[in-house]
This record gives sequence, structure tokens and C-alpha cells, in this order.
Amino acid sequence: MGQKKRADFYDGPAHDYLRYWDGRDYEQAAEELAMRRLLKGRHFASAVDVGGGYGRLCLLLKDFADHVTLAEPSRRQLDIADRFLGEDPTIDRVQTQADDLVFADASAGLVTMIRVSHHLPDPAAEFAEISRVLAPGGTAIVEVANLAHARNRIRYLLRREPMPTEPVDIRSAENRHDEEIPFVNHNPRVVIEQLAAAGLRTERVLSVSNLRSTTLKKLMPHRFRVALERLLQPLLAKVYFGPSIFLLLRKG
Repeated sequence: MGQKKRADFYDGPAHDYLRYWDGRDYEQAAEELAMRRLLKGRHFASAVDVGGGYGRLCLLLKDFADHVTLAEPSRRQLDIADRFLGEDPTIDRVQTQADDLVFADASAGLVTMIRVSHHLPDPAAEFAEISRVLAPGGTAIVEVANLAHARNRIRYLLRREPMPTEPVDIRSAENRHDEEIPFVNHNPRVVIEQLAAAGLRTERVLSVSNLRSTTLKKLMPHRFRVALERLLQPLLAKVYFGPSIFLLLRKG
């Protein structure tokens, strides 16, 4: 697969991913809604959460799998996971890179990769690894940092420019250097094609975090916003409205 990508950004003390989620209750709830909707009625012997940080979604995955593995490149995040997850024998923690997973071929029934794509300017190797690790007929959920969200579409329309097909670096000019964490947005149509090339067929799409807005946080009660989010996720999927797109995939 060529030169391996550096993916230990969250080892640094400046990146406290656990504290990042303080005040992001809506985003957490929106992602949990999407995961539960996509996995409803399914159960797996084993699930792998690729790039899962400190295990934020592993407790949810326990409801759908007998055994869950947190696959994370950052040693610091895995140390936090030990505290966050506790001594749960059904959740393993493994330090591994997403483009070179340590798991055997066809060893998992479910693989998830959430809030990772925005760190991957070229996700082809990661998609190939997800496909390799999945058993035939296995399920994956991949989240896409969406370039084609509603506000961006308006911006490109006003500039009379087509929506890019290549990933767009959203870092500020002063942060565009190798030492800073990559942050890109992807065109979801292109990502779906890339996943298909890796043998992962898209079965369902959800638009997620549709009401992500500082203003709405102040004006709209949390419970109402989450209830509205529940309605909007399938309705807005076809137009890729939200900043985050969740894809339900099947291998083969």
C-alpha cells in the first residue's frame, strides 16, 4: 500500500478529544440516532470501530455485537479509553493504523469508521482495509465529512462554480503544513464510487447533524432539535444536506 500515513495526531496534549465533545450533546445524539437507525434489527458476532478515539461509540456498538474492538492509532486515546470504557471484557482496545489494520481477512461482521474521513485526503487504502477485514456479506458504516452540504452548495452556486469532486482542504492557510492534522471535506458521490471500487456497496444514506448551528443551539431546546433531527435524517439524505453523511454498506 506504499508509505503508511501518520495517524497519531491525537497523541499530542493540545488535542483533548474527550473534552472536544463537551457541549456537543446534539452532535453526539444525532450520530447515535443514525447508528441505531442503520443497525436496527441487526446483530453481529464481532464489530470493529476504526479510528474510534477513546471509544465514544463502542458502548453503542455493544447493543449490536457480541464483541467490539476499538481500533485506534493514538496511544493517548487508548489510554483514555481504558478509563472511559472501564474493564469491559466485551470491548478490546487495539493500537493499529486504519490503512494497515492488524485484523485477519474476513474476520469481522461489522466495521464502522466515524469522524475519520476528514483526516484522509485519499481514503482508498482505508476503504480497502475495511473491505478486507469484513466477512463476505458483512456490514460497514462509514461517515463522510460532506463537501456538498447545503451552505457549501449555496456558496458554490453564488460563485458560479461547480461542486468540486476532489477533497477540499478546509484548514486555514497558516495551518496547512505537515505537522497539523489534515482536515478535508469530501464529495459524497465520489466517496460512494471509491467505496464501490473497494467492494463495498452502498445500501442506505442518511444526512446527519442537519441542525448543527451555534444559533440553533441558543434558540431551540435540545430535545426538540434531536426530535427534528430524527425526522430529517432520511428526508434530506438524497440531497446530501447535512455536514455529515452516514453510509450503510455491504461487502459483495
